[in-house]
Amino acid sequence: MLHKLKNIARAARITMARALRRPHPGALPKAGEGEEGTAFRADGTFTQILRARRTVAVVAGLAAAGWLLYAHPPIATAQPGELGVRTNQLTGTVTQWRDGSILVLPGLHHAQVFSLRDQTYKPQQMTQSSGQAPLQSVEGLSVGVDLVVRYALDPQRVATAARSLPSDPAEVVEPAVLGVVYKVFARYTVREIFSTKRAEIQQTLEAELKPKLAADGLVLRSVLVGKVDLPADYKRGMEGLLAEELETQKMRYTLELKDKRVRQVELEASAEKVQREVRAEAAAREQVIAAKGQEEAMKHVLPFKQRQIEQRQLEAEAEKQSRMKVAEGNAHARRIEATGEADARRKLAEAEVFRMERVGQANAEQMAREGALITRHPLLIQKTLADKLSDKIQVIIAPPGSGGGFLAANLLGNGAQREGMQQAATRETQAEE
Repeated sequence: MLHKLKNIARAARITMARALRRPHPGALPKAGEGEEGTAFRADGTFTQILRARRTVAVVAGLAAAGWLLYAHPPIATAQPGELGVRTNQLTGTVTQWRDGSILVLPGLHHAQVFSLRDQTYKPQQMTQSSGQAPLQSVEGLSVGVDLVVRYALDPQRVATAARSLPSDPAEVVEPAVLGVVYKVFARYTVREIFSTKRAEIQQTLEAELKPKLAADGLVLRSVLVGKVDLPADYKRGMEGLLAEELETQKMRYTLELKDKRVRQVELEASAEKVQREVRAEAAAREQVIAAKGQEEAMKHVLPFKQRQIEQRQLEAEAEKQSRMKVAEGNAHARRIEATGEADARRKLAEAEVFRMERVGQANAEQMAREGALITRHPLLIQKTLADKLSDKIQVIIAPPGSGGGFLAANLLGNGAQREGMQQAATRETQAEE
């Protein structure tokens, strides 16, 4: 539209320029034409000036009209996602349009463009419990709630509500929301607002806000209840209470888990019992079937077993006779062996007696010779004793023997005893001879 107005202004300028350049039929004569020519020329000049003034007035009017059209274009445009409403102020006729432009004549038409996109309203004054206008619970405590209201214009009712709706629909939404929110939250306790009845509060807000906004041509999409800001004292108490509740829930879950484990053990025991019963029944059936099979088999096995018993009896009798023969032979052989062994032992005993007699005689003779030798040479006893002690003993310190005898004379006895012993040894030797 603006481009068309520019083209009209340009065409007007070109037309005026051509009119000023075009020669008029009553143009002034050139110099040297006389007084008549001069008078005629003056008359033509006046006429030309009058024509130029009219042209200038027309051009000025066109320019003023163009400026008015440029400054206040008689069109209204609706962008994508918007809805336009044009109202005829004379007839009251309402026209709607979308995504385009429409002619709007000043003084005759009144146009409004509304956005159909979803919009949000968030009351900031109630977000903090210590803010300007916090919510009040049923106990009278101040509570801050982060509330978001999502709404949009109703395309079906824009035409009827266009006259009453302001340019910014938030001016209608704000008082409606505040009037409902304070009333609804005052019905609940802080605990219900914080935890147990958030969904119920949200549904109540939507149920009460929807008809109020619908009366003004607005559609409520949703109401979102976000963060809840509790008073400091209540928050500390709530934290302690939540800790206890969490501990209680933990204990309850622990008990439930143990109960489930007990049930699981019971079920497993029941299942195992059923399995054992089934296995026992199956084993019993197998035994019954096996017993029946054995009973059938015994009918054929018993005659065979009887023949086996008779055969084993005959074999045992033959084995008995054979063992008796073998035992008789062994007994006769053992008698012969015993007789031979007795004769051998008797011979050995006689030989052993003879050997002992000869050894005794030799020992007696040896002792007689040694006794005679010691009688002749008593110092041999001391030499023999010294040889027997040790090859590493070089010096022996001992008290002298009594009467100047051998140091170990007490071990050997006195001289009378030695002589008695020697005589006894001599007699024994002579008696043996």
